Amino acid sequence: MTIDSDQPTPVPRRLQLEHAQAVAEQADRHAVTLESILAVLRSARLDDRASRTTAIDLASSSLIELRSTTDQQRGTMLEPVDGAFARLRSDLRPLARFGGLDVQFVEPPTGGRALPGEVAHAARAIVRSAVLALVDQEDAKRVRIQWDCDGLNLLIDIRDDGEGRISAHDDSLRPIAERVSALDGGLDVSSTTGWGTTLAIRLPLDPPAETEPLEDSADFSPRERDVLRLVASGARNRAIAAQLGITDNTVKFHVSNLLRKAGVRTRGELTAIAAASTRPRQ
Repeated sequence: MTIDSDQPTPVPRRLQLEHAQAVAEQADRHAVTLESILAVLRSARLDDRASRTTAIDLASSSLIELRSTTDQQRGTMLEPVDGAFARLRSDLRPLARFGGLDVQFVEPPTGGRALPGEVAHAARAIVRSAVLALVDQEDAKRVRIQWDCDGLNLLIDIRDDGEGRISAHDDSLRPIAERVSALDGGLDVSSTTGWGTTLAIRLPLDPPAETEPLEDSADFSPRERDVLRLVASGARNRAIAAQLGITDNTVKFHVSNLLRKAGVRTRGELTAIAAASTRPRQ
């Protein structure tokens, strides 16, 4: 078989997902830092000078941690579950201290199986996102966070004392659900009006099986498959329309359907996943 040297080697879809998760985790960490800084600046417990000093310290510490995290190798790294939980407590400490939020932590059992780096990073990001969502959507004043491990899964339980209005289909939980799904995990949401919301999350400790190519994993029409292959090649709407003999608006319609069926929100995400999973035809 002759290999075309001009054909780029497809990137495994798993690597694409890992990269997207790393970017999302950094965004979550930035959100927690910014929320903490705002909480400090709004705090009635601190005068102007003290609030500025504390905000600068938070920003500086976050910048240092970001730089070190960027250089960190995640692939084979393992973290003890109690160590990963301690890092989560550190992440949320400023929000609890200056934001008026009572965060209660139930320590995981020591020992046992360590967490793969990807799971530990994702778990912390998921909890940070969940806490922000509960505070924003539920007006919660108290959040209880518990981790446990059954040897096969990391089990996360998050409860608040808010209004109990959040459902599993709430937009604020979509990023959390997507991240859990990417790890082949499970998310259950239960809310009771006036009593609060509970999120029960299960994250497998072993990596998920390699998924089938995107073209085969979704119910695409023949025309949508044609558009998908061209999107994966980097072609824009006008070029796709010219090659397939359709209008620009028709291309937009097909791309919209592809986004919905692939479960992504942007063309960039669709391009990355499609390029990773589309193989040259023999």
